[in-house]
Amino acid sequence: MLSVTKRNLLIGLMFFVWILCVFFHRFLLLKNKGRQYSTNSTHSSMHKLQQTTANTGDTEFQNIMELIKWPSPVGFPHFENSTSAKTSEYHVKSPHTSYHVGEYIEVQIRARDHHGYPKEYGGDFFQVKLHSPEMKAGVVGSVIDHSNGSYTAVFLLAWPGNTHISVRLIYSSEAISILQAKQASRLDKVYFHGYFERNGTREIVECNLELLQSDVCEFIDLNSGEKWVCVRPKILPCDSWVYHSTGGERKVTTKEEDVFLKRSVINQTVPVSVTPFNVLSAKTIKAPKKPLPACTVKQMAAHPSGFYYNDTWISLQCLNRQFKLPSDARACLQDKNILMFGDSTLRQWFEYLEDFIPTLKRMDLHKPYNPGPLLAVDVESNIVMSWRCHGLPFKTLKMKAADLHYVVNEISGIGGGPFTVVVLSGWAHFTTYPVAVYVSWLRKLREAVRMLLLRSPETKVLIKSANTAENTVYSNNWFAFQFDKILRLMFSTLPVIVVDAWEMTSCHYLPEVLHPEKPVIKNEVNMMLSYICPH
Repeated sequence: MLSVTKRNLLIGLMFFVWILCVFFHRFLLLKNKGRQYSTNSTHSSMHKLQQTTANTGDTEFQNIMELIKWPSPVGFPHFENSTSAKTSEYHVKSPHTSYHVGEYIEVQIRARDHHGYPKEYGGDFFQVKLHSPEMKAGVVGSVIDHSNGSYTAVFLLAWPGNTHISVRLIYSSEAISILQAKQASRLDKVYFHGYFERNGTREIVECNLELLQSDVCEFIDLNSGEKWVCVRPKILPCDSWVYHSTGGERKVTTKEEDVFLKRSVINQTVPVSVTPFNVLSAKTIKAPKKPLPACTVKQMAAHPSGFYYNDTWISLQCLNRQFKLPSDARACLQDKNILMFGDSTLRQWFEYLEDFIPTLKRMDLHKPYNPGPLLAVDVESNIVMSWRCHGLPFKTLKMKAADLHYVVNEISGIGGGPFTVVVLSGWAHFTTYPVAVYVSWLRKLREAVRMLLLRSPETKVLIKSANTAENTVYSNNWFAFQFDKILRLMFSTLPVIVVDAWEMTSCHYLPEVLHPEKPVIKNEVNMMLSYICPH
Protein backbone atom coordinates (compact mmCIF):
# COMPACT_ATOMS: atom_id res chain seq x y z
CA MET A 1 0.00 0.00 0.00
CA LEU A 2 1.30 3.45 -0.94
CA SER A 3 1.22 6.15 1.71
CA VAL A 4 -1.07 9.13 1.10
CA THR A 5 1.96 11.38 0.47
CA LYS A 6 3.52 9.04 -2.09
CA ARG A 7 0.18 8.51 -3.81
CA ASN A 8 -0.35 12.27 -4.09
CA LEU A 9 3.18 12.69 -5.46
CA LEU A 10 2.52 9.99 -8.07
CA ILE A 11 -0.77 11.61 -9.10
CA GLY A 12 0.96 14.98 -9.34
CA LEU A 13 3.75 13.53 -11.48
CA MET A 14 1.25 11.91 -13.84
CA PHE A 15 -0.65 15.21 -14.15
CA PHE A 16 2.62 17.05 -14.90
CA VAL A 17 3.50 14.53 -17.64
CA TRP A 18 0.01 14.96 -19.12
CA ILE A 19 0.45 18.75 -19.19
CA LEU A 20 3.81 18.34 -20.94
CA CYS A 21 2.23 16.05 -23.58
CA VAL A 22 -0.57 18.54 -24.27
CA PHE A 23 1.91 21.42 -24.53
CA PHE A 24 4.22 19.44 -26.83
CA HIS A 25 1.27 18.47 -29.07
CA ARG A 26 0.17 22.11 -29.37
CA PHE A 27 3.76 23.14 -30.10
CA LEU A 28 3.95 20.65 -32.95
CA LEU A 29 0.69 21.91 -34.44
CA LEU A 30 1.95 25.50 -34.38
CA LYS A 31 5.35 24.51 -35.66
CA ASN A 32 3.88 22.68 -38.63
CA LYS A 33 1.65 25.61 -39.65
CA GLY A 34 -1.70 23.95 -39.73
CA ARG A 35 -0.59 20.52 -40.94
CA GLN A 36 -1.07 17.52 -38.69
CA TYR A 37 1.38 14.62 -39.04
CA SER A 38 0.35 11.01 -38.46
CA THR A 39 3.22 8.56 -38.73
CA ASN A 40 1.55 5.17 -38.45
CA SER A 41 -1.35 4.80 -40.85
CA THR A 42 -2.49 1.63 -42.50
CA HIS A 43 -4.26 2.30 -45.79
CA SER A 44 -6.72 0.38 -47.85
CA SER A 45 -6.35 2.82 -50.74
CA MET A 46 -9.59 2.83 -52.66
CA HIS A 47 -11.83 1.40 -49.95
CA LYS A 48 -10.95 4.25 -47.61
CA LEU A 49 -11.49 6.93 -50.26
CA GLN A 50 -14.79 5.51 -51.44
CA GLN A 51 -16.04 5.39 -47.85
CA THR A 52 -15.62 9.16 -47.52
CA THR A 53 -18.51 9.84 -49.90
CA ALA A 54 -20.06 6.68 -51.21
CA ASN A 55 -21.82 5.33 -48.15
CA THR A 56 -25.27 3.82 -48.52
CA GLY A 57 -27.02 6.76 -46.88
CA ASP A 58 -25.42 9.36 -49.12
CA THR A 59 -28.35 10.39 -51.31
CA GLU A 60 -26.44 13.11 -53.10
CA PHE A 61 -23.66 10.72 -54.10
CA GLN A 62 -26.22 8.19 -55.29
CA ASN A 63 -27.87 10.89 -57.41
CA ILE A 64 -24.49 11.83 -58.86
CA MET A 65 -23.71 8.23 -59.77
CA GLU A 66 -27.13 7.95 -61.40
CA LEU A 67 -26.48 11.14 -63.37
CA ILE A 68 -23.21 9.86 -64.82
CA LYS A 69 -24.29 6.24 -65.14
CA TRP A 70 -22.98 4.85 -68.43
CA PRO A 71 -24.17 1.74 -70.31
CA SER A 72 -21.75 -1.18 -70.13
CA PRO A 73 -20.94 -3.45 -73.07
CA VAL A 74 -22.46 -6.92 -73.10
CA GLY A 75 -19.68 -9.18 -71.86
CA PHE A 76 -16.25 -8.18 -73.12
CA PRO A 77 -16.11 -8.84 -76.85
CA HIS A 78 -13.09 -9.21 -79.09
CA PHE A 79 -11.66 -6.01 -80.51
CA GLU A 80 -13.13 -6.75 -83.92
CA ASN A 81 -16.59 -6.72 -82.34
CA SER A 82 -16.11 -3.29 -80.74
CA THR A 83 -17.50 -0.12 -82.32
CA SER A 84 -15.61 1.26 -85.31
CA ALA A 85 -15.91 4.83 -86.62
CA LYS A 86 -14.94 3.66 -90.10
CA THR A 87 -17.93 1.35 -90.51
CA SER A 88 -20.47 3.37 -88.49
CA GLU A 89 -22.78 5.71 -90.36
CA TYR A 90 -25.39 8.44 -89.94
CA HIS A 91 -28.25 10.01 -91.87
CA VAL A 92 -30.77 12.81 -91.40
CA LYS A 93 -34.08 11.67 -89.94
CA SER A 94 -37.16 12.86 -91.85
CA PRO A 95 -35.22 15.22 -94.17
CA HIS A 96 -36.93 18.46 -95.17
CA THR A 97 -36.84 20.23 -98.51
CA SER A 98 -35.70 23.39 -96.69
CA TYR A 99 -34.38 24.35 -93.28
CA HIS A 100 -34.63 27.65 -91.39
CA VAL A 101 -32.75 29.26 -88.53
CA GLY A 102 -34.37 28.39 -85.20
CA GLU A 103 -35.48 24.92 -86.29
CA TYR A 104 -33.98 21.62 -85.15
CA ILE A 105 -32.56 18.81 -87.23
CA GLU A 106 -32.23 15.19 -86.07
CA VAL A 107 -29.53 12.80 -87.22
CA GLN A 108 -29.68 9.03 -86.77
CA ILE A 109 -26.33 7.38 -85.93
CA ARG A 110 -25.86 3.65 -86.41
CA ALA A 111 -22.88 2.11 -84.61
CA ARG A 112 -21.19 -0.87 -86.28
CA ASP A 113 -18.28 -3.10 -85.36
CA HIS A 114 -15.07 -3.52 -87.35
CA HIS A 115 -16.74 -6.14 -89.57
CA GLY A 116 -19.58 -3.75 -90.36
CA TYR A 117 -22.19 -5.58 -88.30
CA PRO A 118 -24.67 -3.38 -86.36
CA LYS A 119 -24.05 -3.10 -82.63
CA GLU A 120 -26.86 -4.31 -80.41
CA TYR A 121 -26.06 -2.28 -77.30
CA GLY A 122 -25.14 1.34 -76.54
CA GLY A 123 -22.52 3.09 -74.46
CA ASP A 124 -20.40 4.60 -77.24
CA PHE A 125 -19.23 8.18 -76.68
CA PHE A 126 -19.98 10.33 -79.72
CA GLN A 127 -19.31 14.07 -79.98
CA VAL A 128 -21.35 15.85 -82.63
CA LYS A 129 -21.55 19.37 -84.01
CA LEU A 130 -22.84 21.49 -86.86
CA HIS A 131 -20.27 23.80 -88.40
CA SER A 132 -19.62 26.17 -91.27
CA PRO A 133 -15.86 26.55 -91.89
CA GLU A 134 -16.23 29.56 -94.19
CA MET A 135 -18.22 31.43 -91.52
CA LYS A 136 -16.21 30.09 -88.57
CA ALA A 137 -19.50 28.94 -87.08
CA GLY A 138 -20.24 25.95 -84.89
CA VAL A 139 -22.75 24.53 -82.43
CA VAL A 140 -22.81 21.31 -80.41
CA GLY A 141 -25.58 18.75 -80.64
CA SER A 142 -27.04 16.54 -77.91
CA VAL A 143 -26.80 12.76 -78.29
CA ILE A 144 -29.51 10.34 -77.15
CA ASP A 145 -28.42 6.73 -76.61
CA HIS A 146 -31.18 4.24 -77.43
CA SER A 147 -29.20 1.36 -75.85
CA ASN A 148 -29.44 -0.78 -79.00
CA GLY A 149 -26.52 0.52 -81.07
CA SER A 150 -28.47 3.46 -82.47
CA TYR A 151 -28.23 7.09 -81.38
CA THR A 152 -30.09 10.30 -82.20
CA ALA A 153 -28.20 13.58 -82.45
CA VAL A 154 -30.29 16.75 -82.16
CA PHE A 155 -28.99 20.10 -83.46
CA LEU A 156 -30.25 23.66 -83.34
CA LEU A 157 -29.95 25.49 -86.67
CA ALA A 158 -28.42 28.70 -85.31
CA TRP A 159 -27.19 30.59 -88.40
CA PRO A 160 -28.02 30.88 -92.11
CA GLY A 161 -25.81 29.45 -94.82
CA ASN A 162 -24.00 26.31 -95.84
CA THR A 163 -23.85 23.88 -92.91
CA HIS A 164 -21.91 20.65 -92.31
CA ILE A 165 -22.57 17.78 -89.90
CA SER A 166 -19.67 16.29 -87.93
CA VAL A 167 -19.92 13.03 -85.97
CA ARG A 168 -16.89 11.71 -84.07
CA LEU A 169 -16.53 8.49 -82.13
CA ILE A 170 -14.37 9.46 -79.17
CA TYR A 171 -14.46 6.06 -77.44
CA SER A 172 -16.28 2.82 -78.05
CA SER A 173 -18.34 1.41 -75.20
CA GLU A 174 -15.69 -1.28 -74.84
CA ALA A 175 -12.95 1.34 -74.43
CA ILE A 176 -15.02 3.26 -71.87
CA SER A 177 -15.45 0.13 -69.76
CA ILE A 178 -11.64 -0.04 -69.57
CA LEU A 179 -11.33 3.65 -68.66
CA GLN A 180 -13.99 3.28 -65.97
CA ALA A 181 -12.21 0.32 -64.40
CA LYS A 182 -8.84 2.08 -64.33
CA GLN A 183 -10.32 5.27 -62.91
CA ALA A 184 -12.08 3.40 -60.11
CA SER A 185 -9.25 1.04 -59.13
CA ARG A 186 -5.88 2.55 -60.05
CA LEU A 187 -5.35 5.57 -57.82
CA ASP A 188 -1.64 5.45 -58.60
CA LYS A 189 -1.86 6.10 -62.35
CA VAL A 190 -0.20 9.45 -61.74
CA TYR A 191 2.17 9.74 -58.80
CA PHE A 192 4.05 12.58 -57.13
CA HIS A 193 7.37 13.15 -55.40
CA GLY A 194 7.94 14.56 -51.95
CA TYR A 195 11.38 16.01 -51.17
CA PHE A 196 12.40 15.80 -47.53
CA GLU A 197 15.44 17.86 -46.48
CA ARG A 198 17.20 18.74 -43.25
CA ASN A 199 20.79 19.55 -42.27
CA GLY A 200 22.19 18.47 -45.63
CA THR A 201 20.28 15.16 -45.74
CA ARG A 202 17.83 14.71 -48.64
CA GLU A 203 15.32 11.97 -49.41
CA ILE A 204 12.82 11.69 -52.28
CA VAL A 205 9.72 9.55 -51.75
CA GLU A 206 6.41 8.87 -53.49
CA CYS A 207 3.33 10.86 -52.48
CA ASN A 208 -0.37 10.90 -53.39
CA LEU A 209 -3.85 11.31 -51.96
CA GLU A 210 -3.56 7.73 -50.71
CA LEU A 211 -0.84 5.10 -50.79
CA LEU A 212 -0.87 1.35 -50.41
CA GLN A 213 2.11 1.41 -48.04
CA SER A 214 1.41 1.34 -44.31
CA ASP A 215 4.46 3.26 -43.06
CA VAL A 216 3.65 6.76 -44.24
CA CYS A 217 3.54 10.43 -43.31
CA GLU A 218 0.07 11.94 -43.41
CA PHE A 219 -0.24 15.68 -43.89
CA ILE A 220 -3.72 16.71 -42.81
CA ASP A 221 -4.74 20.33 -43.25
CA LEU A 222 -6.50 21.28 -40.03
CA ASN A 223 -8.81 23.82 -41.67
CA SER A 224 -10.00 22.07 -44.83
CA GLY A 225 -9.50 18.48 -43.73
CA GLU A 226 -7.61 17.75 -46.95
CA LYS A 227 -4.99 15.05 -46.70
CA TRP A 228 -1.75 14.31 -48.51
CA VAL A 229 0.26 11.14 -47.95
CA CYS A 230 3.95 10.41 -48.53
CA VAL A 231 5.99 7.27 -47.97
CA ARG A 232 7.87 7.77 -44.71
CA PRO A 233 11.53 8.71 -45.38
CA LYS A 234 14.04 6.21 -44.10
CA ILE A 235 16.03 8.79 -42.12
CA LEU A 236 14.28 12.15 -41.96
CA PRO A 237 11.15 12.98 -39.94
CA CYS A 238 7.78 13.78 -41.50
CA ASP A 239 8.06 17.49 -40.76
CA SER A 240 11.09 17.82 -43.05
CA TRP A 241 8.92 17.83 -46.19
CA VAL A 242 10.06 20.83 -48.24
CA TYR A 243 9.36 20.34 -51.96
CA HIS A 244 6.66 18.81 -54.16
CA SER A 245 6.63 17.79 -57.83
CA THR A 246 4.99 15.46 -60.30
CA GLY A 247 6.60 12.04 -60.27
CA GLY A 248 5.28 10.44 -63.44
CA GLU A 249 2.65 8.23 -65.01
CA ARG A 250 2.34 4.48 -64.58
CA LYS A 251 1.21 2.20 -67.34
CA VAL A 252 -1.99 0.65 -66.02
CA THR A 253 -3.37 -1.05 -69.13
CA THR A 254 -2.54 -4.44 -70.60
CA LYS A 255 -1.59 -5.11 -74.22
CA GLU A 256 -5.07 -6.52 -74.77
CA GLU A 257 -6.66 -3.33 -73.43
CA ASP A 258 -4.34 -1.04 -75.38
CA VAL A 259 -5.87 -2.25 -78.65
CA PHE A 260 -9.18 -0.60 -77.71
CA LEU A 261 -7.43 2.68 -76.82
CA LYS A 262 -4.94 3.11 -79.66
CA ARG A 263 -4.97 6.40 -81.54
CA SER A 264 -6.17 4.84 -84.77
CA VAL A 265 -9.54 3.95 -83.21
CA ILE A 266 -10.24 6.74 -80.68
CA ASN A 267 -11.40 10.26 -81.58
CA GLN A 268 -12.16 9.24 -85.16
CA THR A 269 -14.59 10.96 -87.53
CA VAL A 270 -17.46 8.86 -88.81
CA PRO A 271 -17.36 9.04 -92.64
CA VAL A 272 -19.46 11.88 -94.03
CA SER A 273 -22.70 10.50 -95.39
CA VAL A 274 -24.74 13.71 -95.44
CA THR A 275 -23.77 16.45 -97.88
CA PRO A 276 -23.67 20.05 -96.61
CA PHE A 277 -27.09 21.68 -96.65
CA ASN A 278 -28.26 25.27 -96.82
CA VAL A 279 -30.05 26.90 -93.90
CA LEU A 280 -32.34 29.82 -94.69
CA SER A 281 -33.05 32.83 -92.51
CA ALA A 282 -35.70 32.42 -89.84
CA LYS A 283 -39.31 32.34 -90.94
CA THR A 284 -41.40 35.43 -90.24
CA ILE A 285 -42.88 35.18 -86.77
CA LYS A 286 -45.94 37.25 -85.88
CA ALA A 287 -45.20 37.51 -82.14
CA PRO A 288 -41.87 39.27 -81.42
CA LYS A 289 -39.27 37.03 -79.80
CA LYS A 290 -38.51 37.82 -76.18
CA PRO A 291 -35.01 39.33 -75.93
CA LEU A 292 -32.36 37.55 -73.90
CA PRO A 293 -31.74 38.89 -70.39
CA ALA A 294 -28.47 40.43 -69.27
CA CYS A 295 -25.86 37.96 -68.02
CA THR A 296 -26.52 37.40 -64.32
CA VAL A 297 -26.81 34.43 -61.98
CA LYS A 298 -30.61 34.49 -62.41
CA GLN A 299 -31.00 32.83 -65.77
CA MET A 300 -32.34 29.60 -67.14
CA ALA A 301 -30.00 26.94 -68.50
CA ALA A 302 -30.07 26.44 -72.25
CA HIS A 303 -28.86 23.66 -74.51
CA PRO A 304 -26.99 24.48 -76.53
CA SER A 305 -25.71 27.28 -74.33
CA GLY A 306 -24.52 29.18 -77.39
CA PHE A 307 -22.83 28.95 -80.77
CA TYR A 308 -19.98 30.45 -82.77
CA TYR A 309 -20.56 32.78 -85.68
CA ASN A 310 -17.68 34.69 -87.30
CA ASP A 311 -15.48 33.20 -84.60
CA THR A 312 -17.53 34.96 -81.93
CA TRP A 313 -19.44 33.12 -79.22
CA ILE A 314 -23.10 34.10 -79.09
CA SER A 315 -24.75 32.99 -75.87
CA LEU A 316 -28.28 31.58 -75.90
CA GLN A 317 -28.54 31.98 -72.13
CA CYS A 318 -27.99 35.72 -71.86
CA LEU A 319 -27.05 38.79 -73.86
CA ASN A 320 -23.28 38.46 -73.75
CA ARG A 321 -21.07 41.40 -74.62
CA GLN A 322 -18.00 41.57 -76.85
CA PHE A 323 -15.02 43.34 -75.32
CA LYS A 324 -13.17 44.14 -78.53
CA LEU A 325 -10.93 46.89 -77.19
CA PRO A 326 -8.55 46.76 -74.22
CA SER A 327 -10.24 49.90 -72.91
CA ASP A 328 -13.56 48.03 -72.79
CA ALA A 329 -12.13 45.26 -70.61
CA ARG A 330 -10.25 47.78 -68.48
CA ALA A 331 -13.40 49.79 -67.83
CA CYS A 332 -15.24 46.60 -66.83
CA LEU A 333 -12.56 45.59 -64.33
CA GLN A 334 -12.00 49.04 -62.84
CA ASP A 335 -11.93 48.96 -59.03
CA LYS A 336 -12.21 45.17 -59.07
CA ASN A 337 -10.25 42.58 -57.12
CA ILE A 338 -10.28 39.45 -59.30
CA LEU A 339 -9.20 36.34 -57.39
CA MET A 340 -8.63 33.24 -59.53
CA PHE A 341 -8.03 29.80 -58.04
CA GLY A 342 -7.73 26.70 -60.18
CA ASP A 343 -5.71 24.87 -62.78
CA SER A 344 -3.66 26.01 -65.77
CA THR A 345 -6.76 26.25 -68.02
CA LEU A 346 -7.94 29.08 -65.76
CA ARG A 347 -4.46 30.56 -65.66
CA GLN A 348 -4.95 31.12 -69.41
CA TRP A 349 -7.67 33.66 -68.57
CA PHE A 350 -5.19 35.53 -66.35
CA GLU A 351 -2.60 35.44 -69.12
CA TYR A 352 -5.07 36.65 -71.75
CA LEU A 353 -6.18 39.69 -69.71
CA GLU A 354 -2.61 40.53 -68.76
CA ASP A 355 -1.66 40.52 -72.44
CA PHE A 356 -4.85 42.24 -73.64
CA ILE A 357 -4.85 45.20 -71.21
CA PRO A 358 -1.52 47.05 -71.62
CA THR A 359 -1.82 48.88 -68.29
CA LEU A 360 -2.28 45.62 -66.35
CA LYS A 361 1.27 44.90 -65.24
CA ARG A 362 2.65 41.70 -63.71
CA MET A 363 4.27 41.95 -60.30
CA ASP A 364 7.25 39.70 -59.71
CA LEU A 365 6.49 37.69 -56.58
CA HIS A 366 9.59 35.53 -57.06
CA LYS A 367 7.48 32.38 -57.16
CA PRO A 368 7.47 29.52 -59.70
CA TYR A 369 5.15 30.24 -62.61
CA ASN A 370 3.17 26.99 -62.88
CA PRO A 371 1.59 26.92 -59.40
CA GLY A 372 1.74 30.67 -58.80
CA PRO A 373 0.73 32.84 -57.16
CA LEU A 374 0.64 35.32 -60.04
CA LEU A 375 -0.32 38.95 -59.54
CA ALA A 376 -1.06 41.77 -61.99
CA VAL A 377 -2.00 45.34 -61.08
CA ASP A 378 -3.37 48.37 -62.91
CA VAL A 379 -2.69 51.22 -60.51
CA GLU A 380 -4.59 53.90 -62.44
CA SER A 381 -7.76 51.82 -62.78
CA ASN A 382 -7.37 50.22 -59.34
CA ILE A 383 -7.44 46.67 -60.75
CA VAL A 384 -5.88 43.81 -58.81
CA MET A 385 -5.91 40.38 -60.48
CA SER A 386 -4.35 37.22 -59.07
CA TRP A 387 -4.18 33.53 -59.86
CA ARG A 388 -2.89 30.59 -57.87
CA CYS A 389 -3.34 26.84 -58.16
CA HIS A 390 -6.09 25.07 -56.24
CA GLY A 391 -3.70 23.05 -54.11
CA LEU A 392 -3.04 19.32 -54.05
CA PRO A 393 -3.29 17.23 -56.12
CA PHE A 394 -1.40 19.38 -58.58
CA LYS A 395 0.95 18.26 -61.35
CA THR A 396 3.90 20.62 -61.55
CA LEU A 397 7.67 20.99 -61.60
CA LYS A 398 9.56 21.00 -58.30
CA MET A 399 8.25 23.71 -55.97
CA LYS A 400 8.02 24.60 -52.29
CA ALA A 401 5.30 22.51 -50.66
CA ALA A 402 4.42 25.43 -48.37
CA ASP A 403 3.33 27.44 -51.42
CA LEU A 404 0.58 24.93 -52.21
CA HIS A 405 -2.45 26.49 -50.54
CA TYR A 406 -5.75 24.62 -50.51
CA VAL A 407 -8.41 26.65 -52.31
CA VAL A 408 -10.92 26.05 -49.50
CA ASN A 409 -8.64 27.88 -47.07
CA GLU A 410 -8.08 30.72 -49.53
CA ILE A 411 -11.83 31.24 -49.99
CA SER A 412 -12.39 31.09 -46.24
CA GLY A 413 -10.04 34.04 -45.90
CA ILE A 414 -11.90 36.27 -48.39
CA GLY A 415 -14.12 38.98 -46.92
CA GLY A 416 -15.77 39.65 -50.28
CA GLY A 417 -17.93 42.56 -51.35
CA PRO A 418 -19.31 44.28 -54.45
CA PHE A 419 -15.81 44.84 -55.86
CA THR A 420 -14.66 41.23 -55.35
CA VAL A 421 -14.83 38.62 -58.12
CA VAL A 422 -13.86 35.01 -57.37
CA VAL A 423 -13.18 32.73 -60.33
CA LEU A 424 -12.70 28.98 -59.81
CA SER A 425 -11.81 25.89 -61.80
CA GLY A 426 -10.81 22.38 -60.90
CA TRP A 427 -11.05 19.16 -62.89
CA ALA A 428 -7.89 18.52 -64.94
CA HIS A 429 -5.84 17.30 -61.97
CA PHE A 430 -8.62 15.05 -60.67
CA THR A 431 -9.48 12.92 -63.71
CA THR A 432 -7.02 10.21 -62.67
CA TYR A 433 -8.93 9.69 -59.42
CA PRO A 434 -12.25 7.96 -58.69
CA VAL A 435 -15.46 9.96 -58.81
CA ALA A 436 -15.73 9.83 -55.01
CA VAL A 437 -12.50 11.80 -54.66
CA TYR A 438 -13.75 14.58 -56.94
CA VAL A 439 -17.11 14.71 -55.18
CA SER A 440 -15.41 15.02 -51.80
CA TRP A 441 -13.24 17.89 -53.06
CA LEU A 442 -16.23 19.67 -54.64
CA ARG A 443 -18.24 19.35 -51.43
CA LYS A 444 -15.59 21.21 -49.46
CA LEU A 445 -15.27 23.80 -52.20
CA ARG A 446 -19.03 24.25 -52.35
CA GLU A 447 -19.28 24.75 -48.59
CA ALA A 448 -16.52 27.38 -48.68
CA VAL A 449 -18.33 29.21 -51.51
CA ARG A 450 -21.64 28.96 -49.65
CA MET A 451 -20.15 30.55 -46.56
CA LEU A 452 -18.51 33.28 -48.64
CA LEU A 453 -21.84 34.17 -50.24
CA LEU A 454 -23.60 34.13 -46.86
CA ARG A 455 -21.20 36.65 -45.36
CA SER A 456 -20.96 38.65 -48.59
CA PRO A 457 -23.88 38.15 -51.04
CA GLU A 458 -22.52 40.94 -53.28
CA THR A 459 -19.46 38.88 -54.18
CA LYS A 460 -19.56 37.43 -57.69
CA VAL A 461 -18.44 33.81 -58.00
CA LEU A 462 -17.78 32.28 -61.41
CA ILE A 463 -16.72 28.73 -62.20
CA LYS A 464 -15.00 27.72 -65.41
CA SER A 465 -16.31 24.34 -66.54
CA ALA A 466 -14.16 21.54 -67.92
CA ASN A 467 -13.02 21.81 -71.53
CA THR A 468 -12.22 19.26 -74.19
CA ALA A 469 -8.65 18.01 -74.40
CA GLU A 470 -6.42 15.26 -75.74
CA ASN A 471 -7.55 11.69 -75.10
CA THR A 472 -5.35 9.41 -72.97
CA VAL A 473 -5.90 6.91 -70.17
CA TYR A 474 -5.04 9.67 -67.70
CA SER A 475 -7.11 12.54 -69.08
CA ASN A 476 -9.70 12.56 -71.85
CA ASN A 477 -12.96 14.01 -73.07
CA TRP A 478 -15.07 11.31 -71.47
CA PHE A 479 -13.63 11.95 -68.00
CA ALA A 480 -14.03 15.71 -68.50
CA PHE A 481 -17.60 15.28 -69.74
CA GLN A 482 -18.54 13.27 -66.65
CA PHE A 483 -16.80 15.63 -64.22
CA ASP A 484 -18.44 18.62 -65.90
CA LYS A 485 -21.88 17.15 -65.24
CA ILE A 486 -20.97 16.50 -61.59
CA LEU A 487 -19.75 20.06 -61.04
CA ARG A 488 -22.88 21.61 -62.56
CA LEU A 489 -25.18 19.46 -60.45
CA MET A 490 -23.35 20.07 -57.19
CA PHE A 491 -23.29 23.86 -57.61
CA SER A 492 -26.82 24.14 -59.03
CA THR A 493 -28.26 25.26 -55.68
CA LEU A 494 -25.86 28.18 -55.22
CA PRO A 495 -26.03 31.62 -56.90
CA VAL A 496 -22.85 31.09 -58.90
CA ILE A 497 -22.14 31.36 -62.63
CA VAL A 498 -20.76 28.47 -64.67
CA VAL A 499 -18.98 29.59 -67.83
CA ASP A 500 -19.57 26.82 -70.36
CA ALA A 501 -16.05 26.11 -71.57
CA TRP A 502 -17.15 22.56 -72.50
CA GLU A 503 -19.40 23.67 -75.35
CA MET A 504 -17.09 26.52 -76.31
CA THR A 505 -14.27 24.04 -76.96
CA SER A 506 -16.48 21.26 -78.37
CA CYS A 507 -17.67 23.11 -81.46
CA HIS A 508 -14.75 25.38 -82.35
CA TYR A 509 -12.76 24.75 -85.53
CA LEU A 510 -9.41 24.63 -83.71
CA PRO A 511 -8.04 21.28 -82.45
CA GLU A 512 -9.17 20.06 -79.05
CA VAL A 513 -6.26 20.44 -76.65
CA LEU A 514 -6.02 20.79 -72.88
CA HIS A 515 -4.96 24.42 -73.27
CA PRO A 516 -7.18 25.95 -75.97
CA GLU A 517 -5.75 28.47 -78.40
CA LYS A 518 -6.22 32.23 -78.11
CA PRO A 519 -9.46 32.60 -80.17
CA VAL A 520 -11.23 30.23 -77.76
CA ILE A 521 -9.75 31.85 -74.65
CA LYS A 522 -10.84 35.26 -75.92
CA ASN A 523 -14.46 34.10 -76.11
CA GLU A 524 -14.30 32.42 -72.71
CA VAL A 525 -12.95 35.60 -71.11
CA ASN A 526 -15.58 37.71 -72.87
CA MET A 527 -18.24 35.52 -71.27
CA MET A 528 -16.64 36.03 -67.86
CA LEU A 529 -16.53 39.79 -68.40
CA SER A 530 -20.17 39.75 -69.54
CA TYR A 531 -21.16 38.37 -66.14
CA ILE A 532 -18.94 40.82 -64.26
CA CYS A 533 -20.27 43.76 -66.30
CA PRO A 534 -23.64 42.72 -67.76
CA HIS A 535 -24.59 46.27 -68.83
